[in-house]
Amino acid sequence: MFNDIGPLELVTLAVLAVLVFGPDKLPKVIQDVTRTIRKIREFSDSAKQDIRAELGPEFKDFEFEDLNPKTFIRKQLDNEDLGLKEIRNGFDLKKEMAEVTDAVHGHEPDSTASPSSSSGGRLDMTKKPEEPGKDDRPPFDADAT
Repeated sequence: MFNDIGPLELVTLAVLAVLVFGPDKLPKVIQDVTRTIRKIREFSDSAKQDIRAELGPEFKDFEFEDLNPKTFIRKQLDNEDLGLKEIRNGFDLKKEMAEVTDAVHGHEPDSTASPSSSSGGRLDMTKKPEEPGKDDRPPFDADAT
């Protein structure tokens, strides 16, 4: 709960507590705070047990920490039943990008040449596309502009 509080911050909080509540009222305040925290924990534990009882036996392994989106995604990505690792490993982004750029530039995809062999696995996006021949240009329509 207080993992990010350092020792200097704890000493500062203790000094402030002594100054605000005084040395004679401070033990009573600490007891009241710990009693309140204990009651809140008991209330949340009983609420979790009630929810688990209402959900039934299908959700016996349900954890409330799974409701955190980061935890849920991490747990699902580690799940071997879904086969996500095979999908992730089978997807070659460089090859897909090379095919898209070939399609945009009008080149036929060449199965013998790979983008990694010509440019070290990187696409050069600074090069301008080759100019098409004069006869490949679409006709100019002065009325359309």
